[in-house]
Amino acid sequence: DSGRRLSVAGAAPIRRPRRARDARRAAAVHAVQWGLTDAHAFQGKDSILSGPAGGIVGMARVSAAAGFDRVIGFDMGGTSTDVSHFAGELEREFDTLVAGVRMRAPMMSIHTVAAGGGSILNFDGARMRVGPESAGADPGPSCYRKGGPLTVTDANVMLGRIQPAFFPHVFGPNADQPLDAGIVREKFDALARQVSAQSGRQIGPEALAQGFLDIAVANMANAIKKISVQRGYDVTRYTLTTFGGAGGQHACGVADALAMSRVLVHPLAGVLSAYGMGLAEPVAMREQSVERRFDDEGLAAAGGQLDALERMAREELQAQGEAAGSLRIARRALLRYEGTDTALPVPWGAAGSMRAAFEAAYRQRFAFLLPGRALVIESVVAEVAGRAAGQAGAGSTPAPLRVREGALEAQCMVRVFVEGGWREAPLFDRERMRAGDAIDGPAIVAEANATTVVEPGWRARLSPAGDLVLERHVARPRRVAVGTDADPVMLEIFNNLFMS
Repeated sequence: DSGRRLSVAGAAPIRRPRRARDARRAAAVHAVQWGLTDAHAFQGKDSILSGPAGGIVGMARVSAAAGFDRVIGFDMGGTSTDVSHFAGELEREFDTLVAGVRMRAPMMSIHTVAAGGGSILNFDGARMRVGPESAGADPGPSCYRKGGPLTVTDANVMLGRIQPAFFPHVFGPNADQPLDAGIVREKFDALARQVSAQSGRQIGPEALAQGFLDIAVANMANAIKKISVQRGYDVTRYTLTTFGGAGGQHACGVADALAMSRVLVHPLAGVLSAYGMGLAEPVAMREQSVERRFDDEGLAAAGGQLDALERMAREELQAQGEAAGSLRIARRALLRYEGTDTALPVPWGAAGSMRAAFEAAYRQRFAFLLPGRALVIESVVAEVAGRAAGQAGAGSTPAPLRVREGALEAQCMVRVFVEGGWREAPLFDRERMRAGDAIDGPAIVAEANATTVVEPGWRARLSPAGDLVLERHVARPRRVAVGTDADPVMLEIFNNLFMS
């Protein structure tokens, strides 16, 4: 209704000049929208990865409202998992590879792996694989009653992590039936016999499903390492903010794989990308190449270009109805060592502070410096943001939850396959939980748009704002050697580790 669209990337490489005398300047300027943009200014190329970008905005806002300033975003949907890093500022990439196409335009920093609820499970005769192919929404997983293949979602159904009775009954020819757990067991039984025969290692259907989940978790953990550990961040000091329809089912496993001890699950985690779009701000960004030495002359030229870019961005937002007094300005320079091709953004300011910021970022990323090498100002960026359409400081719920009187009671007991065997575990309805309620795993928390699995050794507590905070309260089991026998699960996990 606001007439705006979320736009995260893209930028026309050349802006059409209104006057001939502007042509030289326009040829070097990228017009980039960030956040929300007016519908009349929207272009399709600006929407690349806009859904995951909405999730990042929502993840950053709800995590800050919950009191966590360093978080890893874990967005697991039906086809893929998108991971992101947030430590007080939304991160950008200025040279990105998307679906094999290199884009030289600012975008939110999002890393994607083909591991989602619809990722297809298969066995190639030696290794068990998860994805990258996806069953999609049609036919979807086997349990959707459309003849689809086995997927990660089916593995969760097989292990009791998804309970068909508490899942929407929208399947079958009349869209009124529950998930089909029977066909899932039949297919896992058949696949277990095939894997046992071809690998020479006896494996049951439950262990097979658990093995596929272990592979998916390892793939997602490797993706998080790429945007955290490989860039010099100590991921163990972060909170894992999980969202997407399938995120809560695997959050504890991913956190354990990364030695993280805290998980945040917002009450709108299943639809946080849409919620994040409502919290996004109208933003105009302009970037212009400079390619000058980092000296007095280069800084003067870059500063003049920044002033012009800021005026352009201000005028764009004011034309969309934003008040001049409500605008927030961020000015940055992309610096690199001469002779290299990796430019890092730093806040625009005094020469000494910019150099120090660049060296700190470069050392964190690459663990060394090039002290005798000159710096180059590759480009400058001016970003102007307005006020968010929604409540910028929106937390989890409009009002604090009341405290429960008495003990929390489970809605029912269900069978869940954990730690190598079937166990009775309580299932709780999140809507019936109150502030301060605590749940020890194994347990399941069911809600309208997601399912959260609390693994053994983890404790979930509902905050006064309605956030579900999971923390590991029992030490992780010590890892043991996997042995020397060929294991189709560990073969795939180590194959992915080596490739990662």
